[in-house]
Amino acid sequence: MAVGLREPEKLAPVPGVRLASTAAGIRYQGRDDLVLMAFDAGTRMAGVFTRNAFCAAPVLVAREHLGQGAPRFWLINSGNANAGTGEQGLSDARRCCALVADKAGLAAEAVLPFSTGVIGEPLDVAAFERAVPELCAGLSADGWLRAARAIMTTDTLPKGASRRVALSSGEVTLTGIAKGAGMIRPDMATMLAFVATDARIEQAPLQGLLQAAVDGSFNRITVDGDTSTNDACMLAATGASGVGLTDAEDEARFAEVLNDLLRELAQAIVRDGEGATKFVTVEVVEAADRDEALRVAYTVAHSPLVKTALFASDPNWGRILAAVGRSGIENLAVDRVRILLDEVLIVRDGGRAPEYREADGQRVMDREAFTIRIELGRGQASERIWTCDLSHDYVRINAEYRT
Repeated sequence: MAVGLREPEKLAPVPGVRLASTAAGIRYQGRDDLVLMAFDAGTRMAGVFTRNAFCAAPVLVAREHLGQGAPRFWLINSGNANAGTGEQGLSDARRCCALVADKAGLAAEAVLPFSTGVIGEPLDVAAFERAVPELCAGLSADGWLRAARAIMTTDTLPKGASRRVALSSGEVTLTGIAKGAGMIRPDMATMLAFVATDARIEQAPLQGLLQAAVDGSFNRITVDGDTSTNDACMLAATGASGVGLTDAEDEARFAEVLNDLLRELAQAIVRDGEGATKFVTVEVVEAADRDEALRVAYTVAHSPLVKTALFASDPNWGRILAAVGRSGIENLAVDRVRILLDEVLIVRDGGRAPEYREADGQRVMDREAFTIRIELGRGQASERIWTCDLSHDYVRINAEYRT
């Protein structure tokens, strides 16, 4: 059961974008698993991709096509990652792009492929051959929510959000969808995110806006510490509204709304983490620099002992203390470190705070969402990440993933 997360009731259409979804039978039966997103001519696109050395064939092809011209389509499948598939995987990804491009009378470089699912299995290209004509015929501006469901794998709910932002020359729309529940620690998990706006933005500033937004959202979440071979986050600006970013104030306002939308999608992935029962913010302050703050935060968030204590609602604060101590911070003055669970101070002066009572810690741990705050007493830098617990269901889901 997702932690404090509901299925979006409606996602706003973005002028210049049409979508279609279908049940192609790539792996799942009786549910949509293939999506086509079509964009008007003149659309600008930006992308951020996995840093995993074994990046999937569709990632390689999408990067290649993105750099070669003006893409017009995103083709997304769930159920098969087309990763670890060598030259055949690359050939299959390119063939799937060509299927769409041929129907549209465009070059294959006009299509960017994306895949998520089981690693190491060949892609069923015949399923794409059967489904692509239906997708091309069924494109609709209102297809966002159906697409959000189609890209799911172990997700329990579709994830999507929309925003409207007023700029100096008019309003623009942003809508995005995402999937991911396990293998989540993006480095830009099987995490995919697709966002579009009708604002008019050139490619270079669009890429900068996306990278900054990803750094504060998808690059600040972790479910299990595993970075996928297939991570991708895409942003398209169709320009259909005719509204551009005319000054620094417009750019700042648009960036604020984009960052907020991506944070919502990223946090939705953590809230729907495989088997998750807790949504936990790990906040590190008074660090010497940002890298140090992140090192401490991820050490705590990735500790199996901390994560299982979270699942048990057990205020076993010694596990948090130990994780901070092994995070690799040189010359850490432990007597300056303070650790809190929400409003409850549990550690100061090198050990348990004298005023701390187990009942106070238990009250916080019983909540489905709370913050672990770590004050290092070393400087002015701070960072925040979002994570979840490690439950029996996480083990079951991943043990049974291919069966």
